[in-house]
Amino acid sequence: MTNAESILWSELRNRRFQGVKFRRQYPIGIYIVDFICLDLKLVIEVDGGQHLNNSDDQQRDSWLCSQGFEIIRIWNNELLQSKDAVLEMLRNNIDARMLNQPPHPTLSRKGRGK
Repeated sequence: MTNAESILWSELRNRRFQGVKFRRQYPIGIYIVDFICLDLKLVIEVDGGQHLNNSDDQQRDSWLCSQGFEIIRIWNNELLQSKDAVLEMLRNNIDARMLNQPPHPTLSRKGRGK
């Protein structure tokens, strides 16, 4: 992981951020994403300048979107210089996505005894 990815992972891991489960370096199809919340279908990419206007990234993003994922791209320098602002943006995005999610189904009472 890059330094910026390590900083973000320290915030996201073990449900520390908004109580949401994130995974890192997760394979989806032929791609590997930096961070993903499967429950919210949210992908977070932390990128350096080499990703600016990158046609491979655009193709990858199109495919991920076609699979129902939302992609948030964070620039390394953004995270390193304004970590609190980046975390606030992620918090707002996750809150909005959680509000639009259907409630988790309740467990069946069948088999629990009387």
